[in-house]
Amino acid sequence: MSKQYNKTVFVGHLGSDPEMRYTPKGKTYTSFSVASNDQYTNENGETTKITTWYRCTAWNKAAEIFNQYLHKGSKVLIEGRLNPDPTTGGPRLWTGQDGSERASFEITVKELYFLDSKNGNGSADAPVAPEDDVPY
Repeated sequence: MSKQYNKTVFVGHLGSDPEMRYTPKGKTYTSFSVASNDQYTNENGETTKITTWYRCTAWNKAAEIFNQYLHKGSKVLIEGRLNPDPTTGGPRLWTGQDGSERASFEITVKELYFLDSKNGNGSADAPVAPEDDVPY
């Protein structure tokens, strides 16, 4: 049996403070949303900005660290596994409170780099990586 390879890497800012919770079996996980921005110039010479939102989940010791040190607006680089919708194989599909169809990209965090710098020079801190995989 061959091993699958699924890796997503992006840079963005947290859209809200992380939320730490526990599974019924006592495993720690922290969820947070990250916005990644991109822009390009269209055919008319106008700048078009695109924001992609990712719903991120970290587990175990990394979850505790992220919950302690991350906050709304934190700049991070994330390496993780994209979790597709089991039915469609694409983004997870859902219906918003206003009744409109929505889609979200869900990521299980494998490594996270803190890009906010205490000294303001923009250098990245050491990565924080979960010590094991998601406890499914």
